[in-house]
Amino acid sequence: MFETGAIWEYTEEGLKRSDNYDAIRNYLSTNSAARAQRLKANESKNSKSLVLSMDDHEEVEDEFNGVKVKWYSNVKVTQTQSNYGRTSSDERRFFTLTFHRRHRGMIIETYLNHVIDEGKAIGLRNRERKLYTNNSSSEWYPWRSGKWSNVPFHHPATFETLAMDPEKKERIKKDLIKFSKGKDYYKKVGKPWKRGYLLFGPPGTGKSTMISAIANFLDYDVYDLELTTVKDNSELKKLLLDTKGKSIIVIEDIDCSLDLTGQRKTEKKEKKEAEKLSKVTLSGLLNSIDGLWSACSDEKIIIFTTNFVDKLDPALIRRGRMDNHIEMSYCKFEAFKVLAKNYLEIESHELYGEIERLLEETEVSPADVAETLMPKSDEEDADACIKQKEKAKKLAEEEEKSKAEKEEKRKKKKAEEEEKKKKTEEEEKKKKEKKVEGSEENGSVSVENGIK
Repeated sequence: MFETGAIWEYTEEGLKRSDNYDAIRNYLSTNSAARAQRLKANESKNSKSLVLSMDDHEEVEDEFNGVKVKWYSNVKVTQTQSNYGRTSSDERRFFTLTFHRRHRGMIIETYLNHVIDEGKAIGLRNRERKLYTNNSSSEWYPWRSGKWSNVPFHHPATFETLAMDPEKKERIKKDLIKFSKGKDYYKKVGKPWKRGYLLFGPPGTGKSTMISAIANFLDYDVYDLELTTVKDNSELKKLLLDTKGKSIIVIEDIDCSLDLTGQRKTEKKEKKEAEKLSKVTLSGLLNSIDGLWSACSDEKIIIFTTNFVDKLDPALIRRGRMDNHIEMSYCKFEAFKVLAKNYLEIESHELYGEIERLLEETEVSPADVAETLMPKSDEEDADACIKQKEKAKKLAEEEEKSKAEKEEKRKKKKAEEEEKKKKTEEEEKKKKEKKVEGSEENGSVSVENGIK
């Protein structure tokens, strides 16, 4: 007598992709190429190299501790008809495992754990990190791109090349290391294994570069979530459930994403206006990243970026949601030295003293500094770039001084105009008072003459 068990690619509700399904597919890929009659390679979307797996409706035999089992790759096609009379097909894949009943205990208690553990290890070895972006829900088909599209993630930024104060970088790195090793700790304190980072500061201060440096430091995937394309709160939950562990979920410029910057009363808009926009609400976003749904997967970092932190609703960035608030500031001397080493391969220069003074007096972004330091031709050497940098700083300093002088002149002129206006009003007032007094005197004389 034989028994059969099924492992589906997605849950019955179709909300979340099964990690066990992926692990089994990885495990079977090791012997599919030799034993299966037909193979396919389009399933391995997150692998560094081409991985062959069983084609649909194929079978492969496996042996464990002298026990033989059979795996089958199945597809269930369901036809659905919409209210408009259109027919669509939905394909759901699953594996079935067939084995003799007398081996049931060993299969359930030992073999399946072995398959899943080995499959996860294979997935990690073959894994190529990805940068994901969310698709419109009209494109959510398992046999196409699904909820997310991706490209290989090859951004070269690291903490070593990041223009930031070294002590601040070390604090961030230690925080990330503690988080990545904190599985047992988070379980002990009763919290989902996730952490929120808020990156705030003016444009050009390195917020996106910081995200890339974190991803490279932890070896995590990146999910770039574009909220304006998400239809509603339900769709947002499904998107987040379809992300994997060891990943960073990013919402850049969150102050520009929908109407999430005001108080909660901003969600109560007129129905006609709301229908024109995404229906993701502030409370829906909060529940997705920090409510019951946030505990459905582990080892994730959520990052918000903003140029205007004061515009954000306090509920969105409170500690516990955005645990670590990191200010990305204008370029200071320590950050400048990192950029000079990156772009010019120098660690000191005779003009460093002057540049340090200028950087303390001038607000300039790391992006502007990097552009100035980057050689524009083969003839430009480090010395020329540094002098160009000093010249640019002096020009910026002179510009700031000129602005200050113009502002001072404007204020002085405004004060003079106000003083002149005040004097004119006082003179007009005195003339009116004299006129009134003269009228009263003439009136008294007239009365006296009348009495005579």
